[in-house]
This record gives sequence, C-alpha cells and structure tokens, in this order.
Amino acid sequence: MAASWQPDFERLVDEHQSMVFSLALRMTGDRGLAEEIAQDVFMELDRHLAKIASPDHACFWLRRVAMSRSADALRRRRVRGIDLWVEMDENHGAQREERGSPLASRVERLLATLPDAQRAALVLRYQEDLTPEEIAATLGAPLATVKSHLQRGLKLLRAKAECQLKEYIRGA
Repeated sequence: MAASWQPDFERLVDEHQSMVFSLALRMTGDRGLAEEIAQDVFMELDRHLAKIASPDHACFWLRRVAMSRSADALRRRRVRGIDLWVEMDENHGAQREERGSPLASRVERLLATLPDAQRAALVLRYQEDLTPEEIAATLGAPLATVKSHLQRGLKLLRAKAECQLKEYIRGA
C-alpha cells in the first residue's frame, strides 16, 4: 500500500503548514523566525519528497525537521549572544495577546522560559498529542530522557505558574 501512495507537495504543505509553523513558533517565540523555519522545512521536503513513503511518514518527517530546525535557530541565536525571550519586539507580544486570553499568553511566556529540551517535549506532548515513544522518535532521544524532560518540564512549569499566575489559582 505504501508503494501506491504518491506524495503531493502542495497537498502536504496545505495539510501541515499550520503544524510546522506552530511548532517553530512555540519553540522560538519569534513569529518571523518561525515563518523562516517553516519555509526552510518545506523547501527541504521538496528536495526529499521522493523518500516520503506515506502520509504518516510525511507528518513524522515534518515534525522532526521542524523541531530540529527550531533547535538549530535557538542555538545560533545563543551563540551570537541574543536571548530570544528578552529580545522579542513588541509586535510579536501584541500578536500573541490578540490571539488568545491573557492567561494563555502568560502560559506561553512561561513555556518560553523552560530549557529547550523540556519545552520541545512538552510542546510535542500537549500540542501535537504525541506519546513519549513518538516524541523520542521525533527528537531522536532515548525514551527515558524524553520522560525525564516531560516530568521535569511540567514540574518547573507548575512551580513558575504558582509564583507568577497566583490570580488564576484557586485558594491563593
């Protein structure tokens, strides 16, 4: 059955562009950079289209490349001494505020403060609804490491939320 499936670049872009962009945006916190990453991911897909064996393989491949390109972009920024979360311009913050509730925006900012590996694991788990095994495959990491990132990331996110989101916590 996989041999009869023919990947269609335009259809794959239409089906997955919002997922690729969203992963890049959540990882980098920078709308412009996320757009560049998404564009790079789809340019690479075009070059590797013949190797895509099925719709599931396409989704897996796009997630993996999007996460990898986002991590690369974060590393490049840090090497240059730029902290993305401090240097984000006001336009990006305004767009985030317009998209959702004040609580969602604050949770996004808290998520952005997590270490990259923990943020990646949490985004893939709770945005993409992947299992720890699927996250390990996507990130090319051992399952135990992914589980550790999920556990530590949630613990750190909860601790930060308790300190910074007191008005949203019952009984506080």
